[in-house]
Amino acid sequence: MKIAWHIDDDQEMIQAIAMMLKLLDIEVRPFYNAPAASKALNEGGRPDLLLLDINMPQVSGIDMLEFVRRKSEYAYLPIIMLSSEDTDTQVQEALTKGADAYIMKPVTLDELEKAIRLAYESRSIS
Repeated sequence: MKIAWHIDDDQEMIQAIAMMLKLLDIEVRPFYNAPAASKALNEGGRPDLLLLDINMPQVSGIDMLEFVRRKSEYAYLPIIMLSSEDTDTQVQEALTKGADAYIMKPVTLDELEKAIRLAYESRSIS
């Protein structure tokens, strides 16, 4: 079973996404802030997929995206950005900095499945 790390300060959103991912046979490891996920990555964590909320306290999802993309050992890692905002500037920034997909909250199962497929295809993972 694949494991997705979902980093979001909204516990209800993490629970909703986890239920959807379970239907797609993906297990979720939740993180409620980026520093906790960064620490887990630095300690050798190996997720199959990363879901990042953009607007979080302490460290934003964009900052976390940049942190992960600077590490060559995570070049394979598909990353999906989640946000309640979809300004062209924000979407473009996320994609330019290495996100593989960008979806709006609230998320539907179809949107999530499509974003996962897109993210895996962009990293050439099946």
